[in-house]
Amino acid sequence: MSALPDETLRKILIQIQQSAVQSQRSLNLTKQQCTAKERERRIVQLTISEISSVGHDVNLYKGVGKMFLMVPQKTMEQELKAQEKELTDEVNSLNKKSKYLEKQFNDAQARLRDIFHHAPGQ
Repeated sequence: MSALPDETLRKILIQIQQSAVQSQRSLNLTKQQCTAKERERRIVQLTISEISSVGHDVNLYKGVGKMFLMVPQKTMEQELKAQEKELTDEVNSLNKKSKYLEKQFNDAQARLRDIFHHAPGQ
């Protein structure tokens, strides 16, 4: 490794550091998105359980812009279950992305440790 010029080593080090920083930022953003989607999914689940517990003779209304539209209970439940499934898929996707970014960050850190561990003068 000492056969490479100092400038080349410096560029490699900067590139690895930038990769680690970018991975960490992306990982934090992905975790925040995952938390928000989990909260949304939990709200939908609670709404579904509330709708299921009320009688079938109760009128349900859905917000549409600045007004409300009466919707049959069955239709409302189907829409909410579809929304819950979509949110679950998004959370799973974000978890996979998070694992990938975490691995990428750990790899960059490991490369930096290797570089500093094998650096001349230590």
